[in-house]
Amino acid sequence: MNTDVTAPVRTPADVGELYREHALGLIRLAMLMVGDVPTAEDVVQEAFLGLHSKRKGLRDPAAALGYLRSAVLNRCRSVLRRRAVAGRFRQPYQPPASSAEDRAIDEQDRRKVLAAIGRLSRRQREILALRFYCDLPEEQIARTLKISRGTVSATTSRALTALAELLGEKS
Repeated sequence: MNTDVTAPVRTPADVGELYREHALGLIRLAMLMVGDVPTAEDVVQEAFLGLHSKRKGLRDPAAALGYLRSAVLNRCRSVLRRRAVAGRFRQPYQPPASSAEDRAIDEQDRRKVLAAIGRLSRRQREILALRFYCDLPEEQIARTLKISRGTVSATTSRALTALAELLGEKS
C-alpha cells in the first residue's frame, strides 16, 4: 500500500488508498464542523466523489489531500448555511409549561431578553451567541470572527453589562 500522500492520483485505486488512509480524519474534521456523524460521513463521501470525478483534471495530483480538506470544509459550510436558512423558518421548541400563567410569564421574559439582545451591537450579539448559544471558547470565537481574544473578552463583558442594564438587573 502506498503511504505517500504526495504521490500523484492516477487511478481510482489511488483515490481508494487516500480514502482508506484519510477518511476517518476527514470525518472527524467534518464532525467538528457540522456536529453529527451521519452528515459528516455524507460530506466526506461527497468530497471523495468530487475528487474521483475530477482526478484527471487535477493540475497537481500531489495536492489531492489538500483538495479533499478544502472540499470537506466547503461542503460543511454549505450544510451549515442550509441549516441556518431552515432554522429561520422553523418554529422554536416550546417546552410544556406547568400552567397557562407560567407559560405567559416565560414568554414575556423571553421577549424581553430577545428585545434587549436586539438592542446590542451586531458584534456583541454575535459574540454572545457564539459564547453562550454555541458554547464556543474565546479562542475559537476570535478565530471565527477574525478578531483578537482580548476583543472577544472585552466585548463579552461589555455586552453582558449592557444586557443587564437593559433588563433592569443592574443599578
